[in-house]
Amino acid sequence: MAISRKIEHFMTKASWIRKMFEEGQRLKEEVGADRVFDFSLGNPIFEPPEAYLEILRSLVNKPPQGLHRYMPNAGYPEVRSKVAAYLAEDTGASVESADVIMTCGAGGALNVALNALLDPGDEVVVVAPFFPEYRFYVDNQGGRLVVAESGPDFDLDLDSLDRAIGERTKAVILNSPNNPTGRMYSPERLREFGEMLLHKGKSTGRVVSILSDEPYRKIVFDGNKAPSIFAAYQNTILIASHSKDLGLAGERIGFAAIGPAHADRDALRGAMTFANRTLGFVNAPALFQLSVADAQRMSVPIEKYQELRDILCAGLSEAGIRYIRPQGAFYLFPETPTSDDLAFVHALQKYNLLAVPGSGFGRSGHMRLSFCVKRRVIEQALPIFKQVMQESAV
Repeated sequence: MAISRKIEHFMTKASWIRKMFEEGQRLKEEVGADRVFDFSLGNPIFEPPEAYLEILRSLVNKPPQGLHRYMPNAGYPEVRSKVAAYLAEDTGASVESADVIMTCGAGGALNVALNALLDPGDEVVVVAPFFPEYRFYVDNQGGRLVVAESGPDFDLDLDSLDRAIGERTKAVILNSPNNPTGRMYSPERLREFGEMLLHKGKSTGRVVSILSDEPYRKIVFDGNKAPSIFAAYQNTILIASHSKDLGLAGERIGFAAIGPAHADRDALRGAMTFANRTLGFVNAPALFQLSVADAQRMSVPIEKYQELRDILCAGLSEAGIRYIRPQGAFYLFPETPTSDDLAFVHALQKYNLLAVPGSGFGRSGHMRLSFCVKRRVIEQALPIFKQVMQESAV
């Protein structure tokens, strides 16, 4: 066979998210889009803010000279400066433009950071349930994934993390607000973990970095605000994307920001810029770098996502489905009535309702529901949840 055995193996474990999304596309062609209730993919439902679109139109209609040429591999200096200024204002940390690397989305930023950090065999700890692509990102860079469990409420379990972090640990990936649970870690919990990680680093003689994956940082509900990871731990790299907060998922624009107190700050600046080039990204798309420079304070309407969350939560409660109310992002991670989440997801699928089994995120007995869908989809799907729950009880 022409393809590698490793990739052949990984393809059998490929993301359930994409599998269900592709099944949804097939069903829509077969029975009609209005008869399919697709909760599989976190694909933003709301268009980018009008103020952002105005910036984009201006760049397209009156492009600056040389818009489509190469720029420094870390990105346009003026864009990095504006991103750094926003982060300094938002987090209170002394972020400088040289700390910012513009990337092809959060996925690109994570691969760039991991490439800069890892030697072959180094370990990266993730917290289950977790975004399944982390496994492949770590392997891309020669690392080994180690899984720590979260608590029953999906909060950080410091005992589990303590057991997972060892002499080969080089990084920990945190994702808050979390995909798939919607959990947002508190400032106090993050500080506790930061203190533990400093102690661990001293005992192993290694600098352990937190890669704080925050594409949902602005999508936070009930009047709350996401805490700053920079305030919790010094050796941090913030990973960000405008896929969700500006509704630009298809444009692949994001950035990585090195924590100003990181022990290897200067070395990381060069290493991550080098990785951005040699991994093949070269640089983030020129047009979209310039378009987001003055859009750092913008976002899609968060209150509309909160409204969709509340409608779905109320309906699931009525159907007898147990869940923990998400604090951010646009996912619920409810329990399935039995530990066999695949069977329950397949039962929903018989009614053209698509969910993602929790086992794909490292936590069986759950399912992920993405509520970035039209209100109609949620309202028409709620009776199906109730029906399948009743059938499961028989």
